[in-house]
Amino acid sequence: MKIGTAGNADPKTKSDCFVSFEVTNSGGIEIELKSKVMPMYGEAIRKLASEVLDFYEIKNAKLSIQDKGALDFVLAARIEAAIKQVVKTDKDFLLPILDENKNATKKEQFRLSRLYLPGNSPKLMINAGIHNPNGVILDLEDAVAPSKKYEASFIVRNALRSVNFYGAEKMVRINQLPRGLDDLEYIVPHYVNLILVPKCESAEQIHQVEAKIAEIKRDNENPIYFMPIIESALGVEKAFEIACSSKNVVALAIGLEDFTADLGVKRTFEAKESLYARTRLVNACKAAGIQPIDSVFSDVADMEGLKQNVLISKSLGFEGMGCIHPRQIKVIHENFAPEQSQIEKAQKIIRAFKDAETKGLGVISLGTKMIDPPVVKRAETTVKFAIELGILDKNWE
Repeated sequence: MKIGTAGNADPKTKSDCFVSFEVTNSGGIEIELKSKVMPMYGEAIRKLASEVLDFYEIKNAKLSIQDKGALDFVLAARIEAAIKQVVKTDKDFLLPILDENKNATKKEQFRLSRLYLPGNSPKLMINAGIHNPNGVILDLEDAVAPSKKYEASFIVRNALRSVNFYGAEKMVRINQLPRGLDDLEYIVPHYVNLILVPKCESAEQIHQVEAKIAEIKRDNENPIYFMPIIESALGVEKAFEIACSSKNVVALAIGLEDFTADLGVKRTFEAKESLYARTRLVNACKAAGIQPIDSVFSDVADMEGLKQNVLISKSLGFEGMGCIHPRQIKVIHENFAPEQSQIEKAQKIIRAFKDAETKGLGVISLGTKMIDPPVVKRAETTVKFAIELGILDKNWE
């Protein structure tokens, strides 16, 4: 008799569960439940389990649940994943979606920080939004063991619907193509805002993702943006092609661990070995009018090292970077932020521009220097940036 399993059986695990499921020949439904919150939530857990079993019209089966404080979206995902390993069905058991999770995001919004969350670790997802990252990445690729990728798909799908990320852009890193195309079924209908395409090496790969999205039925018209990740020498050489592959490509990110491995060199703090790749990616993004995003800084205990890394990244033209721990978010935001002198200069440029418009002047100047439209646009971006980060009052004028 085949047994389906899903979840984490480690007794030290929190906010998760381990589920096993098998169909029996007779005897009706048997639900065996062990939970540390049995007195308060045992009845609710049984009720949810029964709803999932009824949804799949299962009449005779044994379902075992070892609960360690899992929320409903986790319990439902684990039970569904276990059932679908045994029972062939195209039906999806979906919990109601939070209204705030239906929100669309904008192509040109700030993406200074994006927090990676392993797709099979729900405990890390629950409070991720309170740390105020610009985006959260539910990761189905490198952060998930190959044997756990199937069940992680259900966790990520349910998290997109049920977890309040407090306004952070909801991102998912799919697996490397072609496997990543299968991941799209679990995320496209469920209000994902942005998809990260790992190890991207051609425009054709983005076209494949777009074509698959077009095939998938969904009830919402929200745009789904792309952030291809450049992680190889070939990807670097094709950066501009990839950046221009779709109107929904909003950024390119560079993954330096895989890139340096592809070069056959060691990644160093000075990062001289990746300078060409990083500057080429920045140039491709600026030429295409999208955002260049730097790689993660892997030492989560070294805040000074992170600060210096961000300042170098900023000096090269990057507009954000990934982070693997919430404590990195504040440092990233503070050091990507414009300096006070930059903000003051931007304010002066905007005032001069508006004064010239009021007077009907065709030429705009600040002191002895002429101001052209790109300079004004850059000043407006700086001021908007400062306002969003809380450095400048929105009523500064």
